[in-house]
Parts: sequence; structure tokens; C-alpha cells
Amino acid sequence: MRDVLRGARPLDWDVATDARPDELLALLPGARYENRFGTVAVPRPDGTHEVTTYRQDGTYTDHRRPDDVSFGTTLGADLARRDFTVNAMAIPLDGEGRPGALVDAFDGRADLAAGILRAVGDPATRFREDALRMVRAARFAATLGFRVEPATRAAMETEASLVAHVSVERVLAELARLLAAGRPSPGLRVAEESGLLRVIAPELARQRGIPQDKSPREDLWDHTCRTVDAAPGTRCDGLPLARFAALLHDVGKPATFADGHFVGHDTIGAEMATAWLEAMRAPRTLTTRVAHVIRHHMFGYTPDWSDAAIRRFIRRIGPGDLDLLFDLRAADNVGSGRPPGAGKLDELRARCREQLAARVALERGDLAIDGTDLLYALSIGPGPAVGRILDGLLERVLADPMLNDRERLLAIARDLHRDSGDLRRDSGDLRRDSGDLRRGRNP
Repeated sequence: MRDVLRGARPLDWDVATDARPDELLALLPGARYENRFGTVAVPRPDGTHEVTTYRQDGTYTDHRRPDDVSFGTTLGADLARRDFTVNAMAIPLDGEGRPGALVDAFDGRADLAAGILRAVGDPATRFREDALRMVRAARFAATLGFRVEPATRAAMETEASLVAHVSVERVLAELARLLAAGRPSPGLRVAEESGLLRVIAPELARQRGIPQDKSPREDLWDHTCRTVDAAPGTRCDGLPLARFAALLHDVGKPATFADGHFVGHDTIGAEMATAWLEAMRAPRTLTTRVAHVIRHHMFGYTPDWSDAAIRRFIRRIGPGDLDLLFDLRAADNVGSGRPPGAGKLDELRARCREQLAARVALERGDLAIDGTDLLYALSIGPGPAVGRILDGLLERVLADPMLNDRERLLAIARDLHRDSGDLRRDSGDLRRDSGDLRRGRNP
């Protein structure tokens, strides 16, 4: 009901009933019992709908899920176990599916109109039942633009440590929803100020108080929040990759802070981002790509870069990660109080696109010859030498794309092979000479 009253389209509907699961299974063809909490999945042409029997929860020993549940008979008792007042409203339907009057025993509609997030009943009790509710409060602060009312906020500060009991997958899912908001920083600030961030990501919590010579009167955490807001929230593989990269791009700064500088924070930050994302059991793609652009986000472009330098830059970053890197750098610029395109970023982006449009060779597979061609042309067997020659050819083609021609590459390959043979013979002579000297001989 929350989204309907806000004039937004609901992503899904929560359907509750006094009918027991076994009754639902008998009434609804194809229905299946999902779990012990009374949820029944009902297949329909437009998808699967979940219907849950009214229930009352028992104790929450692990602060994640009730130890036991008992099925109830009233809607009011079912709503009383919800997390926040704005989520504890319902519209009853009669036997013909006609809606009745709004059921709102906890003044959720008034809180919704005021933009207030308030726990149902005693907030500390709600958070001890399921500690993830505190992370959801931070998420709603971002996605709905709500402010957390004082008593609920105070309970979050008192109970923040309980989030350690929640599975990292659930926490990461809530964080991903928070980061996908139009403006994530209000939720991030709620997480930091309530102490949740110290539990979820202590590496990020350490940014508070670290000075930044960027925007006046702002510290490193302020810079991170501004950078996250400036990053695009578009999803890739279902996740806001640029927002995750923005959140973690300076995670290595507190560990490298010395004399007002952060030497090597990009390298250290990439390692720390990898460790944190792996600990949160993030998808491998998210972890790899985010760490990669963090490692390279401190590049320094100047207009005197040659086209060959642009091609080597593309190869180092990878064509698939260029836009992610540029989006991160643009957001970092904004977070530093500069225009998004500062540092000739737009020019670099255009030059990279120009090279990609020309379909220049960037990988071994882009060369006009392959390893099999080398085996026959050079009469050599498989081995590391083939890879070294291909790398040498690619380096020359990066410098001059016109060389990516079969005959030209074979000629260069013959030279590389011959030179490598001479080098091996020279190395062998040096080793023999060195051995003679150790034995006291005059070579």
C-alpha cells in the first residue's frame, strides 16, 4: 500500500489471508507451500504470486528469523509484526475482490505524508527481531527520501552491532537497492551516523575525519558520498556497478594517509575492495570489474598522448570497462568539486571511441595471424616462445595498426624468432663464460 498511496507503481503486492496453507493448497490449483512461515506460491499467467497466512512470530534468537511462528486470524495482529508504520497498512478485499477501507492501525499514512520512517511499536524490539530492518531503514532513507524519526534512530544506534548476525548476502542486497536510489547519500549517511557502517564496512567508516584537500569543510567520507551521488545508477548484470565503484574507490586512503597524501591508495584500495566484496559474497563479475577500475582510476591523461598511447590505454583497461572507468572518474571529479569532464576526460573518452570504431587490434586474437601460423612459418613447436612472439607482434601493431597484415606480421615474426635465438645463444655463452671464471679459467 505504501507505493500506491505515494502515487508510485508497486514492484509487487503482499497478499495476506486468514486461510491456512493447507486450505490455500486445496483452493488454488498448482499452488505449492514455500516455507514454514506460511507462504504459498500460486502460479498465474502473469507470473507467480505469493500468499501468506496471517501469523504471529515467536522469539528471534538469531536476530534474523523467528524461532517459531503461529498462524493468526486477524489482519491487525499480522500488521503489528511489520517493520515500519509505512509498511503496516493494508486494503481488505471481500469475496468478490472488491477493496474495502484502508486498515492503518499505526498511523502509517500520516508518517508517509510527513516523510517519516518510524518503527512499528518499540523500535529496539523490531530490530532485535530482525537486524536487517536497520539496513532497510538506511535504504528507505535513500529510496524514499524519508528521515528516520528520533526514537527509531536512537534504537538503530543502540542495536547496530546486531547486523553482524545477518547473512552478508541479505545485507549486500539491501545495499545494492540503496545504491540504486536516485540519490544514495542520505541512506549512506544514516548508515554511517547510526554506526551501521562500522559493522557492515569498517573500511569505509574509517573515512570519517580523514581530511581532503578538495571541497571546503568536507572530509573523505563526504567526498565519497558526493561521488556516489554523481555516479550513474544504471544497472549492469542487475547491479549498480558504477555506484559500487564510487562507494569503494577511495577505500584505500585511510590506510595510506601520510603527510596529507595517499600514495598507492588505488592499488591498496583495489585489494581492499576485492577482500570486502568477496567477504560479502558479491558476484564475481561485480568484484572483478569494480576492483579493476579502482586500481586504474588515478590515470593522468594529457592531450599529447599519441594514438598508440591511447590504444595501449584501451588494452590496459579493456574495452568492456572503459565506460565504467570514465563514469567513475567523472563522478570522482564531481565529488571533488570539479566539472565531470575535468582533466580532459571527455577528450580522452572521444579518442578511445575513435580507436574502437576503427577496430584496431588490441588483443592477440585481433592479429592477422595466430599461433598455428607461427608454428608452420617458423618450424617451431608449441611453447612459451609462441606467446612471446605474438606479444611482440601485438606491441608493434599497437604502435602502428598498418602492420596488422599477414605477410608483414610473418616477416616481423621471423625477425623476432631469429633475434630471440641469438639472444639465447648469447645468454648461453655468458653462462659458460661465468662458469669458466668461477673455475678459474681464462675464457
